[in-house]
Amino acid sequence: MSVTKLHRLQAPWVTPFVLAVVAALLTACSAAPERPTPPDGKAGAPVATNAGATAVIMQRQQPERDLSTLRLSVAAVGDIMLGTDFPEDRLAEDDGAGYLLAAAPLLQSADIAFGNLEGVLMSGGEPAKTCNNPAACYLFRSPPHYARHLKAAGFDVMSLANNHARDFGEEGRDASMAALDAAGIRHSGREGTVASWQQNELRIALIAFSPTKGSWPLLSVAVAEDAVAELAVEHDIVLVSFHGGAEGSEGSERLGFGMEYAYGEPRGDVVDFAHRVIDAGADMVIGHGPHVPRAMELYKGRLIAYSLGNFATYFGISVSGAKGYAPLLRAEMDGTGEFKAGQLHALIQQRPNGPRPDVKQRALNMIRELSQLDFPQGQLNISADGMLDVNEAVTIPAGNTL
Repeated sequence: MSVTKLHRLQAPWVTPFVLAVVAALLTACSAAPERPTPPDGKAGAPVATNAGATAVIMQRQQPERDLSTLRLSVAAVGDIMLGTDFPEDRLAEDDGAGYLLAAAPLLQSADIAFGNLEGVLMSGGEPAKTCNNPAACYLFRSPPHYARHLKAAGFDVMSLANNHARDFGEEGRDASMAALDAAGIRHSGREGTVASWQQNELRIALIAFSPTKGSWPLLSVAVAEDAVAELAVEHDIVLVSFHGGAEGSEGSERLGFGMEYAYGEPRGDVVDFAHRVIDAGADMVIGHGPHVPRAMELYKGRLIAYSLGNFATYFGISVSGAKGYAPLLRAEMDGTGEFKAGQLHALIQQRPNGPRPDVKQRALNMIRELSQLDFPQGQLNISADGMLDVNEAVTIPAGNTL
């Protein structure tokens, strides 16, 4: 993605001077260091670095004002689909108004609340895919006014980068964008679109990636690095969302530490992606896509949630077993993006109800166990009561990552 393209599509904050500087920097190149070996001992493929992105971040890391005393809280969840009226009416009896009520206080208490919107917010329209069996139709269309339910629950920004954002073609994504705009919810997903705003004293951006057509490309990591580096020039905090990783197979809750696949299609090397966008300037990475919770990691002081699973999916998406676990992550960072503290709240979906607190703490226990398995030397400590903090006892030698 060129600097000019991002400026033209949705980045009015980029000044001509910044464009000139970034364009010059992005032409630079550097030697490609070896990718660190993951915890399971499998050798990783060499990863090229983006010297331009590195230079831009070096510029960003010398702010004109002290941001370390500021605090920002982010509440993040996974997939959301509040009901569909296609191919037949599968909407809640109360029109979806109460589906998020139990989770709303947690979402509303954060400075920023994020979720991944599966399906489209649209009236009518023709699906982009054929639905041969109405009993197993994975096309989701919710009424546009459901955006107001999301806003009332506390959501501030959403991802529209996933395999259901185009269930009704790009016209469907257009409609979703318009409905979210009308409700006052920011969004990113279509390539070129970025949510960018000022909140208190901080300039914030969110950019969302997936391996699906027309979205910011998860599989083109160099594009992601460039886009994040550009955003980091003019923003204090850059949040990255991705919809990727294996799904639909046994063991998909474990990270692959390499390219992952679902139904024969590549779904990204999500560990490599998350590390590289943080190297380029991202401050928090929020994953979803496998429909089950996955591990969390602290990388260079930045928090990564590799999958927050399903959160509020009224119909058409299985909620059996771990697919019904609905974690809600709350993270606090300082104004430079460094992780300071957090908490995992365990909710569960039990239809026809929306996500409710889970007395058995299943989502928490699962993420805690997976994090220990996938990152046995990790710096992120997750306590039995869900509190997140930095394990100061773990030190990483200079130049190395876990």
